[in-house]
Amino acid sequence: MDMTLNEILDFIGKLDDSPGSDTPRERFRVLLKSKLTELGQVRDYVQQCLRGSGDQYSRALQDLVNHIGELLGFEVEFGRYHGVQGQIGFDGHWKSESGFHIIVEVKTTEAYAVKTATLVGYIDALISDNRIPDWGKALGLYVIGRPDPETRQLENSIIAERNIGRLRIISIESLVSLAEMMSVYDVSHEDILAVLRPSTPIVDPVVSIMTRLVAQRPQSIEAEQISPQEPPEIGRANYIITPTKSEEDVSAEEIIKTLVGKERIYAFGERTPCRKDLKPGDWICFYATTVGIVAHAKVASLPEKKQHPSVHHPEDYPWVFRLNDVKVYTENPVVVDAELRSRLDTFKDRAPDKHWAWFVQATRWVTEHDFHILTRQEQ
Repeated sequence: MDMTLNEILDFIGKLDDSPGSDTPRERFRVLLKSKLTELGQVRDYVQQCLRGSGDQYSRALQDLVNHIGELLGFEVEFGRYHGVQGQIGFDGHWKSESGFHIIVEVKTTEAYAVKTATLVGYIDALISDNRIPDWGKALGLYVIGRPDPETRQLENSIIAERNIGRLRIISIESLVSLAEMMSVYDVSHEDILAVLRPSTPIVDPVVSIMTRLVAQRPQSIEAEQISPQEPPEIGRANYIITPTKSEEDVSAEEIIKTLVGKERIYAFGERTPCRKDLKPGDWICFYATTVGIVAHAKVASLPEKKQHPSVHHPEDYPWVFRLNDVKVYTENPVVVDAELRSRLDTFKDRAPDKHWAWFVQATRWVTEHDFHILTRQEQ
């Protein structure tokens, strides 16, 4: 689709639970199923929902999660936006051809306390209504838009209430990534189910998936798209984009603010692409996963193998280098959306709505032109 999510929502109208086949809700869901097939655009729409606020975005996010369920091969029953007395208030009911059921609860953020008994109660009610055979064929799945690494309250609640075998948590980022694996690689619906459902004593099915992913070449993405790109030119400044993910107890933005903004350093791992060619005078920008480019800086030293007290897991990231000319803008990130991607050299002659997560999932060289666009410095 050529329309942004905001344009679609303005055109569709207010999403609510009004009954009927020609309501904004139903038109939106039909539009998703018939037109939204490119997972790059699904990822864009999800991120637009997470950047927005209000009921319209949270309801669109719920429908997008259910649409991802359809792309994963489930038969999906969309839930209501708001629960009503006398009806089971799930956000989504996903049924596999194998007879396994996943009851989905979508949460934009993990910042607020969640009562896991609610989701357990939905599944108990569906079993009582004979819509699910029993707990052996069911799983409750929380899909979180913005996981909170500081609280992890939902994970702690599941563990404390001994619901590990009944309930699971996945970020929307990871859910989209599963759909991309299914689209690009030889990953089947049954493989996806093996990842989502509670673990069995046998580890072989998950190892089998990993082995096939490692062995295969992508079927619909050119090889250079997932490689670190061209080697840098000697004797001139080169340009890098590097991703930062949230850790167990701190967000990606906080990591960047601490390392880049405060300490004026960054750290790479042993196998980080581009590390061996990095030199003073190069420029680097920092992508906070699911958020956007939130900082850039000039490399001021060669990477040196040492431990820095501010680096999380320094044993995994031992190559530390200094930075100067630092700019941090976590409150106003550069969103890597379809419009921006269409202006990048990297995406020349490539549809910007197709798979694009490869671009921000590994450290890579970019052109000076692309770097200036990614850091709002284009002339």
